[in-house]
Amino acid sequence: MTGFRAGQTVPYTVTFLEMTQRPGYGWPHTPNGMSGALLKADTPPVWYFRALYDAVGQDYAWTDIHASEDAQIADWLNSPEVALYSLIDKGWPQGFFLLDWREQTSCELCYFGLVPESVGRGLGAWMLRTAILTAWDREGVQKLTVNTCTLDHPRALVQYQKYGFTPVRQEERARVLVRDWTPATS
Repeated sequence: MTGFRAGQTVPYTVTFLEMTQRPGYGWPHTPNGMSGALLKADTPPVWYFRALYDAVGQDYAWTDIHASEDAQIADWLNSPEVALYSLIDKGWPQGFFLLDWREQTSCELCYFGLVPESVGRGLGAWMLRTAILTAWDREGVQKLTVNTCTLDHPRALVQYQKYGFTPVRQEERARVLVRDWTPATS
């Protein structure tokens, strides 16, 4: 697939999804071959979040968080209503998800993804189901939301729907790339 150069404008579609009841499936079994753990970060430093964000998002043109100041990100990450989970296996981060319960009765799955080296090992489905059930475990949650876009992994939208999310609206947007980017194809 053709790549794009920094400075080019790329159109994309954002799909907003929600889940209004806890899914009927149970906690998933750990994937074969995984010897690590999913760890909740306590007061994670901004550099750690940015490193995960960049490692997961580099193939999907994730750059928005870089417009935010460190102090703003630190306040967000250190809120008792926000939780960052890292999947650590073989001694290094394989992926992460971030849940935000700051809106009353709702949780947002703000970020979710695997580093490129971990895609295709069965970790994504396991981690997504775990993220969903973790979100619903908080008392009072009546809705779980997430969004994805056509710049993300090509299977992201289908996976969210497979595990219980329903699209509720779409928006057409465009962004100017801040670095060269080649869309993921599988």
